Amino acid sequence: MDWDHLRYFLELARASTLAAAARRLGVEHTTVARRIQALEKQLGTPLFAREAAGHRLTEAGRHLLPVVEAMEAAALGVERATPVPGSGPSGLVRVGVTEGFGTLILAQHLAQLTQRYPQLSIDLLALPRLLHLSRREADIVISLERPKRGAVIVTKLADYSLHLYGQREYLARRPLVTRREDLRHHDFISYVDDLLFTKELQFIDQLYPPERFALRSTSVSAQYEAVRAGAGLAVLPAFLADRDPILARVLPQEARFTRTFWMSMPGEAKHLARMQAVWGFLKEVGQQEAGRLMPG
Repeated sequence: MDWDHLRYFLELARASTLAAAARRLGVEHTTVARRIQALEKQLGTPLFAREAAGHRLTEAGRHLLPVVEAMEAAALGVERATPVPGSGPSGLVRVGVTEGFGTLILAQHLAQLTQRYPQLSIDLLALPRLLHLSRREADIVISLERPKRGAVIVTKLADYSLHLYGQREYLARRPLVTRREDLRHHDFISYVDDLLFTKELQFIDQLYPPERFALRSTSVSAQYEAVRAGAGLAVLPAFLADRDPILARVLPQEARFTRTFWMSMPGEAKHLARMQAVWGFLKEVGQQEAGRLMPG
């Protein structure tokens, strides 16, 4: 048996789709399909049922899964027990994080980390959705909600503030806002409600529930650009909007929100040198960027 096939089996079992498993493995989805077909031929039984929504484990697949997971855990144990002296951390670490924080804060810092450790590789998954440790979508996840289940290590990374912003020219030509009731004269930009991946990003209704939105997007970067273009008001992270001179805070005392970034990783990986290096570095970044994340 080609034991490497089992790695493909494990990723497909966790990801449920060929495309997601292929991204995790760094190969084409056709490669994953060929590996699974080869493994099923070797075992003489189908391991997945092909459905419209993806690949579902068959009974044989469900029996095989814990065996392969045990093999993975054993391999991690060998890796922990046999470090290469003097080589520094090496290998790939995938960091899943919200779009704005990952793009504007972490990218530049993680680039410095890879320069410090040339054998270390980072996949920065800065996406407007929640990434799951349990599905092995990432090795370290930075989220807005504290994980409540699973054998994971969790720490508070940092608080950050958000405010209501408008473009200065837009604000100059629209009615002055001195209280919440004045917001009825304005247009709004926000997230798409039914695609919102966390309740922690619900803001506007707490200020003034609008009858309509001028524009909605799953991307905070798109919302930021729409505000810059004068399309309306939006709640944006201070670390994104305060740096822009054409934007101004609206109702700065009332329209202020605080959220928390939580960092988590699987407990089984805490002894890996590459995980320790990235985990510790990210904690340093959280402390270093505290003033930018929570400005006055």
